[in-house]
Amino acid sequence: MFTGSIPALVTPFKDGFFDEQSYRDLVEWQIAEGSSALVPCGTTGESATLSFAEHFGAVRVCVEQARGRVPVIAGAGSNDTQVAIQNIRAARDAGADAALMVPPYYNRPNQDGIVAHFRAIADAVALPIVLYNVPTRTVTDIQPATVIRLATEIASVVAIKDATGDITRVSAHRAGAGEDFCQLSGNDDLALAFNATGGRGCISVTANVAPRLCADFQAACAAGDFATARAIHDRLYPLHIALFSDASPGPVKYALSQVRPDFPAGLRLPMTPPSQASRATVDHALQLTGLSELSII
Repeated sequence: MFTGSIPALVTPFKDGFFDEQSYRDLVEWQIAEGSSALVPCGTTGESATLSFAEHFGAVRVCVEQARGRVPVIAGAGSNDTQVAIQNIRAARDAGADAALMVPPYYNRPNQDGIVAHFRAIADAVALPIVLYNVPTRTVTDIQPATVIRLATEIASVVAIKDATGDITRVSAHRAGAGEDFCQLSGNDDLALAFNATGGRGCISVTANVAPRLCADFQAACAAGDFATARAIHDRLYPLHIALFSDASPGPVKYALSQVRPDFPAGLRLPMTPPSQASRATVDHALQLTGLSELSII
């Protein structure tokens, strides 16, 4: 269902408010540059600082601008099962094609609790679910046996964004859940190894800034041309690292404002602009990647 380069879209703010026109422009640019799907209001989209109305208003704008040209996977997770159901229902009503759902954070349920959480969501709303396993943020880890259980027992669990950094899980998931279960990397710097092991794409931070290169990288992987993919990976690698040189999404918003000077780099508290050292690291990475002089499209 989902393959290729899928940007985890940043959310533009102007004077502290959601900037709809900048968001529409970003969506249009991403599609023109070859992104194969879009993720509004995930971690990189500062979903933690959005009100419910802002969150699903942004999802609706993304869906409207995409106009069916690429799928939209809306961030919709919560540590409260009832809130998660409310969120996925809102994502469906906004026109999203699927929902990106983290396991419950802070509460830290056991593996049976994780299964029960997703089963309740799937029973309540008929929308494809992309699991989002990111233990560095949620603490809760969806273990491979649980991923396999979810994928084989719940028909609407169709994919995973795996941000564990454990490449061996791709093989474990494929062996237990089958080839039809879609595995997407959640780490740009590991996407080459992830795809070589059986992944089908990446929900990407870097694609916000370098959508064409990320799309070309994924296309080369899909074609089995790993020599070309490795060459593009090497070109992008400094940017992958630089975009996490300070608290995300500060560096990626700064980078995007350098590539597209019309794009607002504002953040919402508690996020603050990246440090001077981080900005210098991003500037250097943009030069190495060949993006520092990219014109506005």
